[in-house]
Amino acid sequence: MVFNVQLFRRSRVYPVTAYGADPTGQSDSTNAILGAISDAFQAPSNRVLIEGIVDLGGAEIHLEGGTYLISQPLGMPSSGAGNFMIHGGSLRASDDFPTDRYLIEISTGSSSSSKSQDNKQDYSAAAASASGYAFEDITLKDLLLDSNYRGGGMLVVNSVRTKIDNCYISHFTSDGILAKGGHETYIRSSFIGQHITAGGDKLEKNFTGTGINLMGNDNALTDVVIFSAAVGVMLSGQANLLTNVHCYNKATYWGGVGIYVRLPGLSQTRIVNCYLDYNGIVAEDPVQLTISNSFFLGDAYIKLKSINGEIKGVYIVDNLFNGDDKGTPIVHLDQSKMPFTTIEDVSIDRNNAKGMAVKSTVARGVAQGNASSWTLDFTKVLLFPNLINHVHYTLSTDGTIPNHALRNVSHNRVVVQSSVAVPATVYVTVEQGVSTV
Repeated sequence: MVFNVQLFRRSRVYPVTAYGADPTGQSDSTNAILGAISDAFQAPSNRVLIEGIVDLGGAEIHLEGGTYLISQPLGMPSSGAGNFMIHGGSLRASDDFPTDRYLIEISTGSSSSSKSQDNKQDYSAAAASASGYAFEDITLKDLLLDSNYRGGGMLVVNSVRTKIDNCYISHFTSDGILAKGGHETYIRSSFIGQHITAGGDKLEKNFTGTGINLMGNDNALTDVVIFSAAVGVMLSGQANLLTNVHCYNKATYWGGVGIYVRLPGLSQTRIVNCYLDYNGIVAEDPVQLTISNSFFLGDAYIKLKSINGEIKGVYIVDNLFNGDDKGTPIVHLDQSKMPFTTIEDVSIDRNNAKGMAVKSTVARGVAQGNASSWTLDFTKVLLFPNLINHVHYTLSTDGTIPNHALRNVSHNRVVVQSSVAVPATVYVTVEQGVSTV
């Protein structure tokens, strides 16, 4: 193989065909691309980003618009580094690609310099830097990844400020993208799906895997579509943000979940302006969870699942729900393991539903009549059973106002009584989930 290594190192751009990679996808290009990665990880100076993470000076692995067959993961040297990009082409797994690995692995558990991979890597391997991170400012951009139903698409471990931009990932069996540990993985303008479909696929009930699996903190998904997988987005970290995410990966009817928030008691998650298309959101013991300005189609709903019986700081507001007139509630409680016993600062309100049953933590009602007792029943609207911890009522009459009082609040019913019978109108507002002082 003949190429000008010094020229490549001076420009910091490494065209993989110069290393012998086959852009037609006919022959295995694994070693050629790993060779380019190995050379790119030769730092041009002693500069560092976070202490202990070498600055590669903007090194780029350029796939030159080709399609490349690979039989082993494209892993990074165990030293870690930063300011590095892979972009501009397609990667397809061969028929003998390891079924428990990922096409691209940003992880110290892999070593590209060896040109061979151990199929049983420890992805939680110690990071290279004193900060606890192994990689910084890594960009994976303008890529198509086809896992050939043999493992996953991208693995990112112990990396900070990682960008995954304009990528199309398909035919995975584990995860389209798995980000584990680290901090601030930003995924944007990307399409993820196990099977290539635009919905209504006859194989939908058999979809498996997870589109995006975020096992870390402070990550963001923006303008992302998950079009086929059992779970669209799995969140098991804190302070993650999802905006403009469209999940039609697998319908709830077939057991699919659009977005699953799995860190009981520590969710701190914002889901805003998203589109849940025939599947919904599941949140375990949510604490500081916001779901707002999102659209739920086809009886898609939000399930709040009790694991330890705690729900705090949850806001489900200003969403649109559209169903099939089956009376499906827009929010479900799953208390099969244990009931919610700690309910604080929960607001489910101002949601608009067509063809579905509204559930809320705030309800308003009016009772009229010539009577001394008025009962308002909010059981069909209020989410939590037998819980009203704030009541505001007004008794209005054209005559003399009698003595009156709130006599009973139980089983989500309110009873107001007066000292004598009068023709009156009683207006009542009730709330659940209000913090007590």
